Amino acid sequence: MAFCLRMYFCTMVDIDNLRNPVVLFDGVCNYCNTMVNFAIKWNRKKNLRFAPLQSEVGIALKEKYHIAPTVDSVVFIEQGKVYIHSSAALRICRHLSFPVKVLYFFILVPRFIREGIYKWVARNRYKWFGKKESCMIPTSDVRALFLN
Repeated sequence: MAFCLRMYFCTMVDIDNLRNPVVLFDGVCNYCNTMVNFAIKWNRKKNLRFAPLQSEVGIALKEKYHIAPTVDSVVFIEQGKVYIHSSAALRICRHLSFPVKVLYFFILVPRFIREGIYKWVARNRYKWFGKKESCMIPTSDVRALFLN
């Protein structure tokens, strides 16, 4: 059974007063962790905040925003609005630096096509990329970007 370590060294958060956009991700998924590290690298403004879905803050945010407990892939919360699946991934791209930022243009692809591709990758992510036994622990230089 996978679990998340309490990240006591991360930024404490008042979930009722989020100032920055938040990325919730599957903390035990190797692919998801790679994508989070990619987002951290390309988010030069350092305005995105991150939390594993399995963490205390991830669970609290899912409850606060009435996100179905079955949602186990990327969730993006920005200005009180919740985006999931491909919409979340593309909205995250809007906050990344050029040239990655241009991926947001895929929002123009009809949603049913985007969602189909996204859900196919999501269904197979553990098989293709593997799974961790616990959530990632951020390095000291990115700890402040993670919520606790």
